[in-house]
Amino acid sequence: MRPYSDEVRPGFVAIGRILTTRGVHGDLKVEPLAPDEAFVAGSSVAIRGGSFQIASSSRRARFLYVKLEGVDTPRDAGDLRGAYLQVPESDLAPLAQDSYYRFQLIGLAVRTTEGRDLGRIQEVLSTAANDVFVVTGAAGEVLLPATDDVIQRIDLEAGVVTIEVIPGLLP
Repeated sequence: MRPYSDEVRPGFVAIGRILTTRGVHGDLKVEPLAPDEAFVAGSSVAIRGGSFQIASSSRRARFLYVKLEGVDTPRDAGDLRGAYLQVPESDLAPLAQDSYYRFQLIGLAVRTTEGRDLGRIQEVLSTAANDVFVVTGAAGEVLLPATDDVIQRIDLEAGVVTIEVIPGLLP
């Protein structure tokens, strides 16, 4: 049994999850859970109780390849597989307008422009084309593409995402 937890620590936010290793120098293939700005060189991240500095990161398709200082072999990197890269919520970098951290979206109410309540965002999935909001409500589960033609407004203060229903979107 591992002496650590892969859960996100209280007061921290998961910005990525380590999927596997890459190459012979301990690089990590990471599923980003935050915008790329969260992975700048020199930033500190907590992983399984330890603290690491990001040496570099680069995007390829929907994944990031991250090099951490002190993680120099495939074995070192392999020991981190499945772990979350976490940062204190207070240390999160401000994002550009209309960009959001995933944790900010989870739990928001989703309404159509006509005022119909669809439920709340339970999860944000990454796909090659765009993110997808998984919304659960009285009518069951609805998958909403996070595209400009569907997502009309995200109001974090009010806790509401307003969407435009396009043909074929809802059952």
